[in-house]
Amino acid sequence: MIEAKSLILENTIIIGIISSKKEENNSKDYLDELAFLAHTAGGKVLKRFVQKMQIKNPKTFIGSGKMQEVEKYVREKEVTTVVFDDELTPAQQGNIEKILRCKILDRTGLILDIFAQRAKTSYARTQVELAQYEYLLPRLKGLWTHLERQRGGIGMRGPGETEIETDRRIVRDKISLLKKKLKVVDKQMATQRGNRGALVRVALVGYTNVGKSTLMNIISKSDVFAENKLFATLDTTVRKVVIGNLPFLLSDTVGFIRKLPTQLVESFKSTLDEVKEADLLLHVVDISHPNFEEHIESVNQILKDIKSLDKPTLIVFNKIDLYEPDPWDETDLVKERTKNHYSLEEWQKTWMHRINKSALFISAESKENLDLFRERVYKATRKIHITRFPYNNFLYPEQQKEI
Repeated sequence: MIEAKSLILENTIIIGIISSKKEENNSKDYLDELAFLAHTAGGKVLKRFVQKMQIKNPKTFIGSGKMQEVEKYVREKEVTTVVFDDELTPAQQGNIEKILRCKILDRTGLILDIFAQRAKTSYARTQVELAQYEYLLPRLKGLWTHLERQRGGIGMRGPGETEIETDRRIVRDKISLLKKKLKVVDKQMATQRGNRGALVRVALVGYTNVGKSTLMNIISKSDVFAENKLFATLDTTVRKVVIGNLPFLLSDTVGFIRKLPTQLVESFKSTLDEVKEADLLLHVVDISHPNFEEHIESVNQILKDIKSLDKPTLIVFNKIDLYEPDPWDETDLVKERTKNHYSLEEWQKTWMHRINKSALFISAESKENLDLFRERVYKATRKIHITRFPYNNFLYPEQQKEI
């Protein structure tokens, strides 16, 4: 399967298409994210190509004229990797490879490659490997791939079985084996979750690279790997945290992203079970990102997919130390004021009003407003604990009168 880190950055170009007004407005952000993904995977992005088209070319994804432009650039700059922002069909990927004669990846393949690099534990590697095989299976056509079996031609194929059919059978067998292996580990992890007792469970969720692991390190006083790259954390980390006099379990989960591959959602099912079984979600948002509202929508969609959107949730706007609104000239009657011009104080009032004052504004890096954060988390977890154990309120002397 895909091996990890290369010390030499690969010359890379990225390609996206714009099919609607919304995509046109957000095209820069989409390609910025794709470029960040490519950089995380070990690529050096030399150029971006964008084409406006309502219907994707069924053969080559982009139009023939744009493909000629890309082909010329690939030859001149010795580009080794071309990444598309949308998922390619197996036929499109094969056709593009014949034209450009270099490595072709789509967004899904790139994310899977990053996950392969980031997976540290045996369980995470197994999850990623399963997702890779499921992604590879429909793309075996035209590939002379033998995967893990070395064999010659005579006597090594079944009666009437072609090389591609043999490879597909190997992949299907491997998928079945990995699923059985994950099922065993999933049972073990479910047992571990059951053995954690009746402590309140809190899960950090959010878009990738919003600072969840940094926040986890601060409030749990642990040493979870944190880095300014996408998907720095794959393995779920669970720590016992005590705020005030209340203990609870805090888990740091894999970051979500726009168009998260369905293969990963399925193979990381057990990891996402930490979210499904949590009593309280801390939805961390990078407020310094220009399109953080879309990130919230993407995370909420995944939470909806795993039936966890209705859980008690605190919105935590992180990185307030990096937030800088665009200057706004009130005398300019032509330029329309957008959310990019809002001050942090205005965002606080807006979001406080919209979501019943459940939003928090902090900086995990510079430790701003963390006392307020701890206080709010304490109140939310205490409320859950008292509801669950109404006769076990000795932990909360200040609550005696209320109860």
